[in-house]
Amino acid sequence: MGKEFIKTHEDLEVYQLAFSVAMQIFEISKTFPVEERYSLTDQIRRSSRSVCTNLAEGWRKRRYEAAFIAKLNDCESEAAETQVWLKFAVKCNYLDLEQGRELYGLYNQVLGGLVNLINNSSVWVIRQ
Repeated sequence: MGKEFIKTHEDLEVYQLAFSVAMQIFEISKTFPVEERYSLTDQIRRSSRSVCTNLAEGWRKRRYEAAFIAKLNDCESEAAETQVWLKFAVKCNYLDLEQGRELYGLYNQVLGGLVNLINNSSVWVIRQ
């Protein structure tokens, strides 16, 4: 999708992927034990959703390249945090290894998309 077709953050492939994976995590985490409700379950949901919310915030800060990049860096951090929670979920046997690897790999794709946005941030900055 070329820049001319990107009108909102929701048009970005990286946003669409991050949102989709966050929803997968939400559904899967419903099966986590109740004693994990305020730790692993809450944390993995929060960090996965935060990738999307920080991307939306960053998109609206494109008038200032440094602010845009800072929010994209926050997205990267949240995606990496989600990967750690996925590893915990696998190690605790709340998530099977194959499902964990698939979700972890999807977050590698999200991270790649975010790095691409960061490396090409000047293309997306709103010039006044």
